[in-house]
Amino acid sequence: MHETAYEITTLTPQQPTPNPAMLPTEIPPGVQMVTLPGGIRTLAYTPAQAPPAPPIPVAQPIPTWAKTTALLTPTIGGGIAAAGIGLSYAAPGLIAMTDALWAAVALIAAAAIGVPMLLRIGRTTSAGKGTTTITQNITATGMFGKANGTINQP
Repeated sequence: MHETAYEITTLTPQQPTPNPAMLPTEIPPGVQMVTLPGGIRTLAYTPAQAPPAPPIPVAQPIPTWAKTTALLTPTIGGGIAAAGIGLSYAAPGLIAMTDALWAAVALIAAAAIGVPMLLRIGRTTSAGKGTTTITQNITATGMFGKANGTINQP
């Protein structure tokens, strides 16, 4: 087998940089012009930079409204429990009151229907007896005069 040795050459700082005619817009993505430790500038692929680490969350103090709500929660729960117990004791009285209210509603409904019927019946029975006419004569003199009148029944 035949091996050929190749000589590796490097640019010295006084030599022109590679691709002097290449514009920055012509450089492909991921390739940058870098300066090596020996001072030589060359094109090289650079690894993608990792995104910055997210900021570390800082512990926030608990807001006052949250503390107040947390302190009031047992109080509200106790109030609801006390109301439930009170309603359980008051249930028989409430049932009796609802019965009385339904009786009152029935009485009002019966009165609303019955009173006009009684008035209608009263008018029809008195209408057969004849009519009574009353004539009034009233006279007054002056703006603040006393009124005098007479009533005549036939």
